[in-house]
Amino acid sequence: MPSVTARAQQEGPLMTVMVAHTSTEEGRAALAAAGEEAARRGGEDVVVFAMGPEEPDQDAVAQGVTTTVVRPDEGQDDVVGQLLDLAERTGASCIVIGIRHRSPVGKLLLGSAAQQVLIEATVPVIAVKPSRG
Repeated sequence: MPSVTARAQQEGPLMTVMVAHTSTEEGRAALAAAGEEAARRGGEDVVVFAMGPEEPDQDAVAQGVTTTVVRPDEGQDDVVGQLLDLAERTGASCIVIGIRHRSPVGKLLLGSAAQQVLIEATVPVIAVKPSRG
């Protein structure tokens, strides 16, 4: 089970924006969007669920936002399930995921991981695409 370090908060519950991160254009877009969303929500923490070996670029997250990187348990196959469990345990206010631009036929079938997050998440999911430029 992935672990996360929670920090004490003086007022109210700890609220977080969870982001599923991979070392792709989609992952970088999700990370940037999570930082913007956390800042928009008044400086919520960002929990980065890093699903690749590379360290996420924490400079992409808005300044003044606390960022915690969490990695999935490599002994378990259900990475999406781990992400959803962590979102629930940390009291995430939303989950941000990156998705690809798709052809008309590809739009019929969303990536299985993204689809599972959208269907099974108990909190709002923000799906972002990288810019085409």
